[in-house]
Amino acid sequence: MIPGNETSIFALQNTLVSRGIDVITDDDAFIHVSGHPGRPELAQMYQWVRPRVAVPVHGEQRHLMAHADLARECQIPEQIPGQNGAMIRLAPGRAEVVDHVPSGRLALEGSRLIGTDSLILKERQRMAYNGAIAVTLALNGKGALASAPLVTFHGVYDENLDEDQIDDVIDAIEQALKGLRAAQRRDDDVVAEEVRIAVRRSVRRDLEKKPVTTVHVVRLDRAESD
Repeated sequence: MIPGNETSIFALQNTLVSRGIDVITDDDAFIHVSGHPGRPELAQMYQWVRPRVAVPVHGEQRHLMAHADLARECQIPEQIPGQNGAMIRLAPGRAEVVDHVPSGRLALEGSRLIGTDSLILKERQRMAYNGAIAVTLALNGKGALASAPLVTFHGVYDENLDEDQIDDVIDAIEQALKGLRAAQRRDDDVVAEEVRIAVRRSVRRDLEKKPVTTVHVVRLDRAESD
């Protein structure tokens, strides 16, 4: 059992017990089974193989360095801990890292492969936890609201049950716009950012959540707005 797989291990143990099988764990006896060789086994391997270069891989930095130290103790001439993405030339000449290539895990997202550190996945995780809000503002030529803000909630409020909270969000939007100077109202980026902050502040005060918030500013034609 290792951190992260406890649930599946317990499920396996319960399945075995339900079939009348005695399950012995380290809670019952001093036992341990590992898929990784220990230092004596690695030393024996090096004595058999007698390599010129040792490239420790797998594990954290401290594991890699400990393995490299062991290889040195076993008289292996060269030791190069293998970092993810490192391109290592083994021959001719002395082994060394000559380049680095992109590396990491990929996730199948629909029909495409993207890195698990992709901003797409990070934003989706944020939306799953905090919800999302989209705000559309129609402003007239003077930078004032031409109509009520259009606000869409995804996983934040129930529009049929949370009318008071939704009204608070709309009020926060209107107050944020009123607090802007005339010059600021003409700047879409300033308007969008101030409204975004106001919306998130209102929801955080109510739910202690920070929803992903997008604000769209629509400028009506001056003649039309007049």
